[in-house]
Amino acid sequence: MAASFYFDVHVDKAIHDQLRRRGVDVLRAQDDDAGELTDEELLERATKLGRIVVTHDVNFKVLAEERQRQGKRFSGLLHGRQLDVVIGKYVKDLELIAKASEPEDWENIVEHLPFV
Repeated sequence: MAASFYFDVHVDKAIHDQLRRRGVDVLRAQDDDAGELTDEELLERATKLGRIVVTHDVNFKVLAEERQRQGKRFSGLLHGRQLDVVIGKYVKDLELIAKASEPEDWENIVEHLPFV
């Protein structure tokens, strides 16, 4: 099964739309009626759904890194700085991740986007 994503409210909808056009399974928090959840609740929701969280929120990244240190399971997190967003690069990187990896490859992983 290909990896799938859960976008928090900070991620540009254009990235979501382009990935969907490329056949990547992406769910936005806003479309899941989860736009008002805390980062902790959103991470739990994504983990329950088996989706990798994609965010530009540095506090969300800190939360996931703390969970790593504590050995608490989560489905993975990809973090990119909002100022560094080049939509095409993010789309290519996320499409590659989705099509070339499995959800379990990302369990308890925090990675930075875009890839160099």
